[in-house]
Amino acid sequence: MKRKTLVLPAAIGLLAPVLAACGGSDGGGGGDAIVVGTTDQVTASKDAPAPLDPAYAYDVGTWNVLRQTVQTLMVQPRGDGAPEPEAAKSCGFTDSGNERYACTLRKDLTFANGDAITAEDVKFSIDRARSLKADSGVSALLSTIQLVETKGDREVIFHLNGPDATLPYKLSTSVAGIVNPDDYAKNKLREGFEVDGSGPYTLETEVKNGELVSAVFTKNPNYKGILEPKNDKVELRTFEDADAMGTALDAGDIQLMTRTMTPKQVDKLSADAGDTIDLVESPGLEIRYLAFNTDAAPVKSRAVRQAMAQIIDRGKLVSKVYGTQAEPLYSLVPASVTGHSNSFFNTYGTPDTGKAESLLTEAGITTPVKLTLHYTTDHYGAVTKQEFEELQAQLNASGLFDVDIEGTPWATFRPAQLDGEYAVYGLGWFPDFPDADNFLAPFLDKDNFLGSPYTNGEVRKTLIPESRREADRLNAAESLTAMQDIVADDVPVLPLWQGKQYAAVSDDITGGDWALNSTSTLQLWELGRGVSG
Repeated sequence: MKRKTLVLPAAIGLLAPVLAACGGSDGGGGGDAIVVGTTDQVTASKDAPAPLDPAYAYDVGTWNVLRQTVQTLMVQPRGDGAPEPEAAKSCGFTDSGNERYACTLRKDLTFANGDAITAEDVKFSIDRARSLKADSGVSALLSTIQLVETKGDREVIFHLNGPDATLPYKLSTSVAGIVNPDDYAKNKLREGFEVDGSGPYTLETEVKNGELVSAVFTKNPNYKGILEPKNDKVELRTFEDADAMGTALDAGDIQLMTRTMTPKQVDKLSADAGDTIDLVESPGLEIRYLAFNTDAAPVKSRAVRQAMAQIIDRGKLVSKVYGTQAEPLYSLVPASVTGHSNSFFNTYGTPDTGKAESLLTEAGITTPVKLTLHYTTDHYGAVTKQEFEELQAQLNASGLFDVDIEGTPWATFRPAQLDGEYAVYGLGWFPDFPDADNFLAPFLDKDNFLGSPYTNGEVRKTLIPESRREADRLNAAESLTAMQDIVADDVPVLPLWQGKQYAAVSDDITGGDWALNSTSTLQLWELGRGVSG
């Protein structure tokens, strides 16, 4: 097993690869489909019947389908960095205050079925996502858009309700995907697993019992954009667990596996020294955290949340469960992203049961505080249960808490969480784009991803708008740090760790180094057949 460990340096908070795959320039486009394994589950249910509608989808698994099929005005480039025009020929702010943004579409742009794409289709798509306002929270990415205007067939103008230097990033996300009004109703989500767009691939799906089993992406001959598919067909195949996925890779049934590999698998792949599989390691921006329904007993008391922050030992948690594959995180904003601050460490220092007891005593809280930590059993990998067992053990060992844990499948967990059924729950966050704003606003702004009742007027009315005025993100550091300090004090969320990301790829596949970008998005167009190095 051939090892390949990549270290991608941070540049102004963004990650850029420094090593490209060897082999031919196109990697070989013909032959059978390249098969990629994942444990991400895409499920249609009564509560969430439209998992692949761009106006609803808001998790890494569904976005990894949409990224290949639904085109956006902008796209995050191969090595990250600033977004570049994709369906658009050009885009840019037309005022000095970052409140008016205009895009001109490429000439002769069409959907995969040959229908022409006009500026009105872009307006329809953006306005549709904004008006449907799905309970997934994804429409919040478009919250700074006040009005979408068109001029002729190719010009789209976004009038904003305030400065937003991050809008180009948001227009590169799947919620801003361009859809055909003939396929997507204006006032209703598109249920099921069909996707139609103008991206580099078309999609065919295999579904069993309401779950996506296989997604086959075939090169779209009508695609016009900056991406250059190095294959004609890729299949994304879903596995029940990481062990089954690993067995398929060893057998040659799949050529690449990624989310979510277990720590044990990564250690084995790192230690082996054969010549058929490469392990690609890169810094990741995935974070894990506990979140709180701040209206629910007993965590309605800030002191209870602060006491948990004072007790939990992130270093011990990471070393016992994830080893070298994760790092303790002391803010919602990961290290390497511009604006990161170790606010939780600055506030609480090292774990200290005595300090936690003082917080509870001063607030008049009777101990032990009884609560349940909820987690999802099938969305973030096989060792999530071990993580929550360790959190339970740490809190209970303090004598200040009496903690139970409860695991639930994602299809049930997420609706229940959004309905406020859980007082404390664990979630992960894969950023929509690599900017500090995307680790703060989705949790703290109005209509946030968590559906959280927590509000802070200074954050919403002053600090978020201030940070978005700055096109140079270094100049936003003061506002970003202030928000992180408020989070550490109020603890509406409790960051735990930041993970690395991995892909295991057969040695006859090129482009494995680029299969994932820093936001954990699959870039299936990069994969080809040849010799990877």
